[in-house]
Amino acid sequence: MGPLMIDVSGYELTHEEIDKLDHPLIGGLILFSRNYHDHSQLKDLIKHVRMVTRNNIVVAVDHEGGRVQRFRKDFSLIPAMGKIYSAIDSDDVQKLASSDELAEQCGWLMAAELLAFDIDISFAPVLDMNGVSEVIGDRAFHSEPQQIVRLASRFIKGMHRAGMKATGKHFPGHGNVKEDSHIAMAVDKRSRDEIMSLDMQIFKDLQQQGLLDAVMPAHVIYPAVDDLPAGFSRQWIGQILRKELQFDGVVFSDDLSMQGAVQMGDILTRTNLAINAGCDMALVCNDPNSAAYLLDTLPSDLVVSQRPAKLKKGQHPDFITLQKTADYQSASRVLDEFYANQ
Repeated sequence: MGPLMIDVSGYELTHEEIDKLDHPLIGGLILFSRNYHDHSQLKDLIKHVRMVTRNNIVVAVDHEGGRVQRFRKDFSLIPAMGKIYSAIDSDDVQKLASSDELAEQCGWLMAAELLAFDIDISFAPVLDMNGVSEVIGDRAFHSEPQQIVRLASRFIKGMHRAGMKATGKHFPGHGNVKEDSHIAMAVDKRSRDEIMSLDMQIFKDLQQQGLLDAVMPAHVIYPAVDDLPAGFSRQWIGQILRKELQFDGVVFSDDLSMQGAVQMGDILTRTNLAINAGCDMALVCNDPNSAAYLLDTLPSDLVVSQRPAKLKKGQHPDFITLQKTADYQSASRVLDEFYANQ
């Protein structure tokens, strides 16, 4: 499987995009809001993608809920994860159980709807703490690691029950750094002990439960551990994630076009650094010229890892059939009750 995940520009594939998707270096496609008009168009787009590529690529989307949900019209509106716990505003045991159920049903519903359109994965859930980061904010389940682990584990179990693998992001944690790595160089100046006992504990606990199938590192520098951003760091990926946490799942780079990555050099340098640090697949989004340059420059027979193939979906019902199932109707009722009480 090729080591690059790229994007496309609109509702239909251009001739140039068809050529790119058939390149042996392509292992994945990430979709955005610009790629969605309605159910029929999305179905046709993905069918065309599958037809034109020689590779059994992973089709992905950021569909975590709240402000980061790429498809909205005629899809269930998944709440921001931070709304799940805040909706109960209580330590009452019965209400906590209700929040657990909501988290699991949201995970199931999000995954089941995407799988119905032949989409393999959503890059979810966010495992960051709701700290000082505005770009994270209520995308996080909570501000306390214990509550994040509790709710995220149920959300992931819902995803798994639907048949979708989970990607925890942004390792080892983006919530306690103010800068937005999309537009700035983000540096978390806390001590190693604080990072390990708070942010990292979330990933450690979920890994110990066997719930993490993939991880996406942050474009954040943690000077107490390494001078390189986590997504380019052998210390973070090779030593801490692979050896200390014994994680053998997929490691995706975050988008190498983000400002937090640009500081590392040109696109070829960034890609090589991410792969050499231990990333199985590198994302190059919103920059078609850079994607084309990589396809022309990297060895066409470059195979980094076969791990991403483990994320491929199985057989799933189409959307109309899915809506008729008892599981879908049950999950929809739970979500409707949540919104009715807001």
